[in-house]
Amino acid sequence: MRVVFDTNIFVSALTLPGGRADRAMRRIVDGSDHLIISRPIINELLGVLARKFRRDHEDLARVAVFLSDLGEIVETRRRLKVLADDADNRILECAVTGVAEAIVIGDRALLELGSYRDIRVLALRTYLEG
Repeated sequence: MRVVFDTNIFVSALTLPGGRADRAMRRIVDGSDHLIISRPIINELLGVLARKFRRDHEDLARVAVFLSDLGEIVETRRRLKVLADDADNRILECAVTGVAEAIVIGDRALLELGSYRDIRVLALRTYLEG
């Protein structure tokens, strides 16, 4: 399945080893699913890791390289204004551009959307059950 992870999934996977988000990342690593990611998502993640988790430049560079190697980076072409939070709109843009089948999230606003242009919006628990 072609999936986009919201930033919260990456943050949890990188800061809480062994949790649900870590299991989701393992599905990508083992090839069960195909990760679609964009530069705006990577940049947001790096900003969160720097601000909230005080990661240094070297660690941030490793994370950026890891995600770039792990997933397919897409260049979003069109800005969307579907939700109030611009970061959530960047997730939708990535999913649309990358022809994702699902968005896996830890964010209520996106979850309430349910789906967008035939792209399912799944809670992390639902994704792991599938």
